Amino acid sequence: MKEIKELLLKFNKLLFLETYRINIIKEVILRVVNLNIKSKEIQIKNNIIYLKIKPIYKSEILVKKRDILRELKELLPKKHPINIL
Repeated sequence: MKEIKELLLKFNKLLFLETYRINIIKEVILRVVNLNIKSKEIQIKNNIIYLKIKPIYKSEILVKKRDILRELKELLPKKHPINIL
């Protein structure tokens, strides 16, 4: 039987990975669109990025979606996002 400590370490690694991915996404959006987004406005489910921002900002991001996804694929080769919504 696994100790609680081992299970918590595994959970901690998953949280760190998610935080890392969100930070990379924020940096790429800032670089490509020049728009600073808060971490809490970004959610990732099934390798799809969901943005909880104003529609005008989302439109700017969607115009540059191809460039953003290309950079994310280079920076996050495993489990890179496949779409932005």
